[in-house]
Amino acid sequence: MNLKDCIGLGVAGNFAHHLEQAGELKDFENVVTEVPEAPKGIFPFYLPGSDDFLGIYSIGTEKLQLPSYEANAQVEPEIAVLFDIVYDETMVVADIIAKKFTTFNDCTIRKEGAKKISEKKSWGEDSKGIGDKWIEIDCFEEGGVMDSYHLCSFVKRDGVLHPYGVDAPLLGYSYFYDRLKQWLIGKMNEQKDFGPLEDIAMHLKKCGYPKQALISIGATAYAEFGESNYLQSGDEVYVIAYDAKREEGTLESSPSKVILHQKVK
Repeated sequence: MNLKDCIGLGVAGNFAHHLEQAGELKDFENVVTEVPEAPKGIFPFYLPGSDDFLGIYSIGTEKLQLPSYEANAQVEPEIAVLFDIVYDETMVVADIIAKKFTTFNDCTIRKEGAKKISEKKSWGEDSKGIGDKWIEIDCFEEGGVMDSYHLCSFVKRDGVLHPYGVDAPLLGYSYFYDRLKQWLIGKMNEQKDFGPLEDIAMHLKKCGYPKQALISIGATAYAEFGESNYLQSGDEVYVIAYDAKREEGTLESSPSKVILHQKVK
């Protein structure tokens, strides 16, 4: 599937404890949210047509390329949703329509002194990862296909498989379904350039008002190994979405399971 014309956006702080474990809570100390459990904001990780580093198509499938410089990189296991964007006559985002979802590795470097979240999110080709297939979304609300899905992740190092993120139900997202959708529309239209956040409406304009957005909706909390271990060359990353009504979160493929498998270079 060609995603090169989609804007790539991510949600910061949509699972409890992730920002604390990632050491990034301080970055948002001056960001005020509507309610305590609300995500902190959205950030770009890919801007089609941009002439800066965010214009590089960074989404890989089988390979995860670490930065050429010394950096502490961690898997950020997420669900990515492909949305159609509907604009009104003034090019304000009027609606976003969820079409399908897959697994995503919003791999992030823990970079001291970074002023924007986006500076930690992309450093070239294959700095992100996306799953091996898509699941069609019948309705982005309770009662739909996503209700029974879980997200889990592992890193294989020296032949040993370690849980990297906790196994979490998608219904465990702080903001999900219509609450997330309405929040995203608000941030796409109204979020300002402040602290670690950026003006998303300006990015949409500069990108020529893309028709679709690939939105990674937040990383799970880390398991013990994930919290205390950065990625190394030779590691293998697995991010898995599975239907808990049908199966377990194993590495074996099945029609209802989505697996992202990347080898770290």
